[in-house]
This record gives sequence, structure tokens and C-alpha cells, in this order.
Amino acid sequence: MSTIMNSKPATAYSSKEEAHNILQYLCNAFDSISLPCGVASRADRIQFVAQRDQPYFPIPFKETETTAALKAVEASVASLLADTRQGDAPSPAQREIVINLEKTTAFLFQAYLARVGGYGKLDKQVKSLLKDTDLLHAQSDAYRRMSANLYATKTPNEYYHIHGSLEASTTLKMIGLEPFRPDLATHEQIVETIESAVKKFTVADLEKLNAQHRQAGVQAFPHTEFLKTPHGKANIGLSPWSVENIEDKTPKIPLPSHNNNRLLSGIKVLELCRIIAGPTVTRILGEYGAEVIKVTSPNLSDVPFFQVDGNMGKRATDLDLKTPEGRETFEKLLAEADVVVDGYRPEAIAKLGYGPRQLAELASKRGKGFVYVNENCFGYEGEWANRAGWQQIADCVTGVAWEQGKFMGRDEPMVPPFPISDYGTGCIGAITALVGLYHRATRGGSWHGKASLLHYDLLLFKVGLLPEHVQQSLRETMGPEVLALRYHNSVDQISGTVLRRMREVFPEFVDNPKYVDKWYSDKYKAEVCAVKPVAEIEGLEIGFRRASRPNGSDEAKWEVDEEKDYRLE
Repeated sequence: MSTIMNSKPATAYSSKEEAHNILQYLCNAFDSISLPCGVASRADRIQFVAQRDQPYFPIPFKETETTAALKAVEASVASLLADTRQGDAPSPAQREIVINLEKTTAFLFQAYLARVGGYGKLDKQVKSLLKDTDLLHAQSDAYRRMSANLYATKTPNEYYHIHGSLEASTTLKMIGLEPFRPDLATHEQIVETIESAVKKFTVADLEKLNAQHRQAGVQAFPHTEFLKTPHGKANIGLSPWSVENIEDKTPKIPLPSHNNNRLLSGIKVLELCRIIAGPTVTRILGEYGAEVIKVTSPNLSDVPFFQVDGNMGKRATDLDLKTPEGRETFEKLLAEADVVVDGYRPEAIAKLGYGPRQLAELASKRGKGFVYVNENCFGYEGEWANRAGWQQIADCVTGVAWEQGKFMGRDEPMVPPFPISDYGTGCIGAITALVGLYHRATRGGSWHGKASLLHYDLLLFKVGLLPEHVQQSLRETMGPEVLALRYHNSVDQISGTVLRRMREVFPEFVDNPKYVDKWYSDKYKAEVCAVKPVAEIEGLEIGFRRASRPNGSDEAKWEVDEEKDYRLE
């Protein structure tokens, strides 16, 4: 697939026009299974609007433009699916779609715009309002948190992102460090301690240790070097997502009949995910009216604050699928489910008996197809397909981090601010779910959608970097405080610094109340603010049905108890 070229003069860059260009590119990048033909015919009905027709993020990639195009695809598939409902109005020829670029930008860093009880992710006071799901102190302990960070290695100019994930001890012990170091009082002391340990190893050494201990770490590759790897060669020519049929015996299943304008009303979704990308898939399905139950294990850690925005519109229950009782309860939920979204380590859910092939067999027995969506880090083909990974891992392996370092004026990689590729991947996963539901309604059968962080990042490269004069304008706007950031700064240091500067230079956008929903959450016993849905589709109601809540707040049942959440004006 070729890179999109900007045909306009350098001084005439338009984020809206580029979003439209990327949309056209996407419409031509798939077979008719992964993206139904009806989507392309709707492209001319899509309006991209913006208050500022330029990017906001200090990043060299067309993040907002690319995700706006993905949101346009999402809305187009939703519109196509709505056409399958009898008596739906307005008619397809009249259904307008609006994608707002400010809403899209807000979507891409929504965790940093969310609030609970008036506090945001970076406010220390927020901890008292959250359920402590950081069971192994990988988030709350500053030293352990930095077990997931980018460091220099023994070899000059080679960098490695170790990733202790939600359990830091294994990675720290792997590089010869103690799992806890309460004596290290400052960020600088922590970085010096951990990087000194990492620098004892080459990239090859760290790869061997990672494989032995099953840890999520990776070398930071320049993009051209990644493309030379077997995994890069196996993936660069693939489309950004795929949808395939996994059983064709079950009949067509139309959308449930409801007297409302919520597209997915009556559709039941089971979420088996943590952190951001996977939960974003189901958050979007909830925006379209699906009933979503997030299933988490009481024995596995999760980041407490990400649940504030990630659990909007859902109910959340704890089940241990490794116990007979947990499996029995889960299988009762599964018997009625339409969609299952799996964001765990490759094959982990399949080993428990609930992977796509196993559900295809169950579909044949129950006479009703499933839509199964996988979200992972490395994609589904190539030698690294079964490796675990997270957003920073994908950004490092694909070359995004090296390009970010170049943007900052440095000869070193740097993880971009905000978990942007997580949210972009979540949008892709939602597209595959909607495509699967469309095929189930029009063809029958069960369908398997595949989304990955790696392929979202590769899409960024395929559509090309921002023009140099746009990048320079962003650097000048951000100023010296942002440009002083380095590869070893933590994710929150990088994102927090950029967020403060964005508030200063874009006050009409950042924290603008028109981009967020305010709810009273009965489960948090506090006001919750979360970014609104991006897509606007004529004739369809898109929005949340309830406020967010911590993991494990609800009973494991489809019947909805009386709701005590309410929207605040």
C-alpha cells in the first residue's frame, strides 16, 4: 500500500482535507469482507468539521486526521448496519455523518481529560475516590512503575523498552534489581538505578531474558529497521484490520427490534479486556446502545484511573474463569452474548475454552452466530505475533518512538505523549465488531475481527508524516519545556508536561465542557466527566446509558437493575 501524498502547497495544509484523503485511502485498502462495499459510497456524505484546521498534538504523525478517518469508517459501517433495520429513517441517501476533529483529538487523550469528583489522572487526591485494583503496586510505587520505560542499553544508540506491565517484580529481578526500593526518593534516582542495570545488557541479551521470563519488552527500532525484520516484512503489506468468517451454518440475525434510535439496543457484549485499547472497543459499542458487561478477574491488576473513562456506559463484574463457579456464571452470560471482545495475551482466553474457534462451535450448537473481536499488540502474522505487548511496546517496535525523538530534535527514541495508539486501535476494533454484526445480519454465520496496536501504528506511517512546516509550528507552539523532555522521562511526566502546555496554548479546546459528558456515578458516589462520542449520524442517537464504575461493581447478569446514575447538565 502506498503512502498518501499531499498535493497542496506546504502553506495550505488542512487537517480536514487530509482526514478526507485518508478516508479515501482506507476505502480502497480492504476486501469487501473486512470493509463492506457500501462504506465507500457513503464517503461523500461525511463532513469533517474543525474549530482549528490544524493538529493539536506535538507529534509528527497525522494522529487526529487518521483517527478522524477511522471514525468516519466506523460511522459509515454503523449507518450501513442501520440500513438493515426495517423502517429505519432517514433513508441511506439522506443520512448525514459529521466527524468533529476537536472531538476526535479529545477521544485520543480522553484518560487525561476524564475526571472523578473533580480530579484528573495526575491529581494525587484522586486516589481516594478509586477502587484499588493495582494489586501488585506496579502503578502506585514510583520505582516499580518505572519498570515499564525506555532505557539506553549496553550498545551505544540502541534503546530498549522494558515493560514490567502490571507486575513489576519479574522484570526488575530479570535485570538484577530488587522488586522494591523504598530508599529511592526521586525520579532521577530511580532512572539512574534502573538504567544502570539495563545498560549491562545488549538488546540481544534483553530479548533472550524477555523470552525466558515471558515479559513484554522490545527494542526501539527506527521504522526502516523494523521493516527489515521478518515481522516487519510479514506485516507491512497487510491491511490495518481484518474480518473473517469462522462458521457459516447459523442463520442471519437481524438487529433486535426496538422503538428507539440507538443502533445496537438489545445487542449484548462481553468484554474480556484491561487497560485502554480493548475497553475502548466496547466503550464505543456502548455509545451505539449495546449492553456491555466488562468481565475482569478479581486476581488480576488493572489501572484504577483508566476505569473512569474506559468503563463509561458499561456494567462491570468480577469472575475468576479458572474456577468452576466463575466458568458456570460466565457461560450463562455467554449463552446470550452477541459480541465478545478479547484483549488479553494471545491465546490466553482460548486456553480457557472461550476463543473464537470454540465460540464458533458454540454458535452452531445454539443456532446463533457470534462476533469475536481480538485486540493485541503485534498483529496476527509473523514471528512476534504471540508476544505480549502494550501501547508503548508497539510505538517502540514500529518506529513511532524514533520519529517522535526526531520531532523533538534529538537522536534518540521517545514514547509520544498520551496513549494515542491505544485509542486509535480501540476505534479499529469497534469497526471490526460493527462489520461483523453487519455480516451476521446480512449473511449469517460467526465473524472474527482482528485489530492490533502495531497495525494502527503502521497505518500512521502509510499515510505519511505531517509536513515539516506543520511539525515546526507545533514545536514552536509547545516551547522549550516540552522540547526538553527525554527518552527516560515517564509516561505521566511526558503527558503531564504536554497537557499543561496544551491548556495554556489551546484553552478554547482543552477542558472545554462541550466536549465532555458529566454524570453522577452511583458506584463512585461522585461526579464523573468523560469525553463524549465522536461520531454524529443523522437519525441515530449516540451516547452513554450510564456513568462509569470501578471494575467488579455489578452482578454478573444481563438483567439491568434500576439505574441510579444520571446525567448532569
